[in-house]
Amino acid sequence: MIMKGQKISDRYQIIKSIGEGGMANVYLAYDTILDRNVAVKVLRGDLANDEKFVRRFQREALSASSLSNPNIVEVYDVGEDNGEYYIVMEYVEGKHLKNLLKKRGKLTVSEVIDIVGQITNGLSVAHDSYIIHRDIKPQNILILDNGLIKITDFGIAVAMNATQLTQTNSVMGSVHYLPPEQASGKGATLQSDIYSIGILMYELLTGKLPFKGDNAVEIALKHLKEPMPSIKDELPEIPQSVENIILKATAKNPKNRYADAREMHEDLKTCLDESRANELKITFKYPEHDYDDTKLLKTVKQTENKEKKPSKKETKEDEIIAKKVNKNTGESQNKILVVLASIFVGLVVIITTIFVLIPYITSSKQKEIPDVSGYNVTDAIKALQDAGFIVLDEQREEASETIPEGSVTRTSPAAGSIRKEGTEVTLYVSLGDITVEIEDYVGKNYAEVKGKLEALNLNVYVESKEIPEEDDPNDYEEGIIIEQSVEAGTKLSEGDSITLYVPKLDNKYPDFVLDEYSIAEVEEFAEDYEINLTIEYLETNEYEPGTIIKQSRSAGTTVVSGAKLTITVAKEPTGEIDTPDDSGGLE
Repeated sequence: MIMKGQKISDRYQIIKSIGEGGMANVYLAYDTILDRNVAVKVLRGDLANDEKFVRRFQREALSASSLSNPNIVEVYDVGEDNGEYYIVMEYVEGKHLKNLLKKRGKLTVSEVIDIVGQITNGLSVAHDSYIIHRDIKPQNILILDNGLIKITDFGIAVAMNATQLTQTNSVMGSVHYLPPEQASGKGATLQSDIYSIGILMYELLTGKLPFKGDNAVEIALKHLKEPMPSIKDELPEIPQSVENIILKATAKNPKNRYADAREMHEDLKTCLDESRANELKITFKYPEHDYDDTKLLKTVKQTENKEKKPSKKETKEDEIIAKKVNKNTGESQNKILVVLASIFVGLVVIITTIFVLIPYITSSKQKEIPDVSGYNVTDAIKALQDAGFIVLDEQREEASETIPEGSVTRTSPAAGSIRKEGTEVTLYVSLGDITVEIEDYVGKNYAEVKGKLEALNLNVYVESKEIPEEDDPNDYEEGIIIEQSVEAGTKLSEGDSITLYVPKLDNKYPDFVLDEYSIAEVEEFAEDYEINLTIEYLETNEYEPGTIIKQSRSAGTTVVSGAKLTITVAKEPTGEIDTPDDSGGLE
């Protein structure tokens, strides 16, 4: 057990615990040599003696340490101290996207494009090295106060070109973001990360997960079988180009997805451009359910022979496939092959019975979830556990006009619903009757109002609204509220929502070259619109030093917050330039 004040390798002094994971515990520590705070991930004591887990833990360090990108949490050190295996990483003072979603409900289109753009930017570096993250989800994406995104926890990343790959057929990562190929027991590829990003993008925009179910198996089957719901059903006004990115990323058939994160990143960079305003809905070149049953059966047989024991990955579908193959080809096979096929089918039936039917039969008892509203938390937990349910440690809070503060308001699943014994239940706890009186915010800056209302635990959404044709755009200011969804004087409870409308002003890149902008003016422009500016210098005698001679973003294109802009500036040559004399020769 790591204690506060303990030093690891006589260098990293533990300050406090900041997280626990399935493989390791994470601590905030002080690097006594480099005088900085770091995050130290220590392999759990019960796993430190397991060679298999140690190898995976060390592989995480090796994979992550080779990656260098502003959007990836940096790995500083890896080692072992008195049997404690550890990784030292950059300490990031930020919140993960799951916290942001809980606070905001959902994000705006421009915010999501910026966030996903940064995620794909970071993953592009990993994919260039053939490293798969394998667990892209909101909890593994950190956002700093300045909006910078950091990808963390390459804990189950695998270098595809490694000499030995382990866990290739294991279903790893969160089931809500699980690619179909992994749900079917196949190994992960670069495009598996793309699918998870697509699911994350849908969740950030809608505040909802596209596939839900009572258990992990049900959700995984939906990833395999059900089409991706159209985001336009939730957000009708969303550009088709944005929906197309989500549909391409979440295609069931990996052949229809982006090849890697870099390809998706390039598509994101232009999705809000006017040139793509009338884009048609995407159609796929390859069938979405292009399964090769014979290949799947062959893979199952090879896995069984290699492991020399029944595999838990066998399913009823494998049994059906085996019977179908046996029926169609048995007449043309000799008796030995028929006998072998029969033995294989028998094994599948036994495996299915042991790992599927028996657990299903023994755990299929249905019960009604008791009504614990009004109970204190301790009594509610006891009542639910006595009824055979599992109460999650993490509770949610909400305002209530009728339930006293600290008492349970409701459960999820709801009271009275019928569920299997062992179903996980979430408690909602009352914060009391908390109300906020809404003021007239028209004419005020949305950022100021948004911050004030979010501090009161309201969900605040900001949307752009078209200016009436008869109005002069010059009469409107960017970021100034022109309308609100809730009238002044209305009282809202904590967790309620309000939408603030700002004028839709098309911000375009000016022509920095022809309009003769100075470097200072471009820097001010980049700061105002939160653009990442890079200045490159070119030695030339054709322009006055300091003259802007080139820009990476064409004049007239739409400005997107967080985008990258590069300008090229003339610089006086360091060497001598030969010039012709009056006689035509050289001086």
